[in-house]
Order: sequence, then structure tokens, then C-alpha cells
Amino acid sequence: MLVLFELFVLFIVSLAANTLSSLAGGGAGLLQLPLLLFLGQPFAIALATHKAASVFLGVGASIKHFGGGKINLPLVLTLMLAGIPGVILGANIILAVPELWATAALGILTLALGIYSMVKPSLGQHHNPVSFTLRHTLIGSTVLFTIAVLNGSLTSGTGLFVTMWLIYWWRLDYQHAIAHTMVMVGLLWNGTGAVTLGLQGEINWLWLMPLIAASFLGGWLGAHLAPKAGNKRIKRLFELVTIATGASLLWRVFG
Repeated sequence: MLVLFELFVLFIVSLAANTLSSLAGGGAGLLQLPLLLFLGQPFAIALATHKAASVFLGVGASIKHFGGGKINLPLVLTLMLAGIPGVILGANIILAVPELWATAALGILTLALGIYSMVKPSLGQHHNPVSFTLRHTLIGSTVLFTIAVLNGSLTSGTGLFVTMWLIYWWRLDYQHAIAHTMVMVGLLWNGTGAVTLGLQGEINWLWLMPLIAASFLGGWLGAHLAPKAGNKRIKRLFELVTIATGASLLWRVFG
């Protein structure tokens, strides 16, 4: 009975986390990973299980976003080529990274994302994508590669960085930026990280089943609700999730 209760709690919390993540452009790990740790999973197993489940967040969101015409294929290719090598690198160096310092830095940067968005009222409200020049693409790809290394080695918030970078550098609005984040970070980046971590360690297959169901449903539900929410509400939700994620990461270090 205890195992069934734990699986039920996993499903409910993961569904809420992934729906919010699909709407805000990241942050599912804010609730999902700490819950796995709280329920007694070792860090390596919890991280690999969380990454594997997050792939289905991307699957659920992708089904909806591809049908909605929000996906720019050249940008998807850029995210793929810049991101996947970074994820592999990050997943392979995670054990060599001082976790407390890296987590603290990520927490501070994530808080800064939320504050930056708050003081820029027009940010991400209009969709005016820039042209793909060589210089612009190379700079953008370099930053994406750096974020992808963090995605492979750390646990929470990197999707939020991708969302903000797509808004700032490629001039997407929140809805289009989040669509690309969910497809690429949720599906391909997390899939690469899950395979890399799974080969290094172990996945809890029993707990993965409710997490997959909740991630898929949450991804689809968030993508379904996004057009109704609009850019202004999504911006506010993005700010809420980034500030909560940043505070949670700093609490993990200093609390």
C-alpha cells in the first residue's frame, strides 16, 4: 500500500510540475527531482529517472506545438546541433563539478532571469524573429551550448534559460520561445541526458512509469493551455517559476 501511495503522489506532483513547466518554459525539476530525493532515491538514480521522465514532457508538448505551427525548423536545427554535444559533455562531467557552488550560481542566475523579465514589461510580447546571419547564429549557438552543458550536469531551471535566450537573442515571443524549448530541451536535450546518465548509472523503472504518464499529460496540457493564457500571463508565470526555482536552488545550498 505504501508503494502505491508513493506512486500516486509522484503522479500528482509530477503532473502539476510538468503542466507548469510546459506553460512557463521550464522548471519541472523544481518539484519533481526534490520529491524523488525526499522519497529516498539516491541522487544519481533520482537525476537519471527525472531526466528520462522529462523526455515525455517534450513528447506531449511537441505533439501539440508541431500541430500549432509555432516551430521554426532552422532554429530547431540550431538548438539540436548546439545543444546535444553540450548535454553529453555536461552529463559526463557532473561528478567533477562542485555541486554546491554550481547550484548556488545557477540559483542566482535563475533569480536574475525572473527579475530581468519583471523590469522589462514588453519583453517577449511580440514575435519578431531575426534573420539567420552567420555571426548571429554562431553567437547564439555558443550560448546555447553553454546552457546545454548546464542541462546535462545540473537539475533545474536550464529550460528557463533557453526560453529567455530565444526571446532575447532571436526575438521570439513567449509562446513561440516556449514551444521551441519544450520540443528541443524537453525532447532531445533531456533524451540525450537520460541516455548518457542511464548508461552511467541506474534508472528506477517502477517509479518511472507514473512519471512518464504525468510528464506526457502535463506537457500536452500546458501546450494546450498556452494560447488561451496569452503572452502576458505566460510572462508572469515565467517570472513566478524562475524566482521560485532560483530561491529553491539557493535554499538547497544555504538552507
